[in-house]
Amino acid sequence: MKQSLIEAIGGVAAMERVHKAFYDKVYAHAWLGPFFEGYSQKLIELRQTQFMARKMGAKQMYPVKDLDVVHHRMYITEELLLVREGLLRETIEEEGIALNLVARWLKIDRAFWSRVQKGSLDEFKKIDLKNEQALIVERPED
Repeated sequence: MKQSLIEAIGGVAAMERVHKAFYDKVYAHAWLGPFFEGYSQKLIELRQTQFMARKMGAKQMYPVKDLDVVHHRMYITEELLLVREGLLRETIEEEGIALNLVARWLKIDRAFWSRVQKGSLDEFKKIDLKNEQALIVERPED
């Protein structure tokens, strides 16, 4: 029987370590961090671990809203996702996970980009957010 990805990376405990270190970087990041203001980092880490562990073969619960709903009001571009992916790759590699497993992890992560990525800013501004405030974070200057 083929080993699941979650088993291959060292189980949920390894994923929890990655997500803790990853979100430490995300929350401190000038462009990514503002998307998480007001949200508990521990809760975000837990939800990300639950979501990804399930996608990697664990019998993990994921008791939260659909990705589309959670990210609806956020202007998330491909460029922003690439920055996030760079931090995630760096963090997974720092955990000592084999490169072939890093690639598999990132492939699963990328499979959900289309659910959160928005088109142009003009298109995003046409979305009816009802009573929600749009969250648009300008790319900081280098």
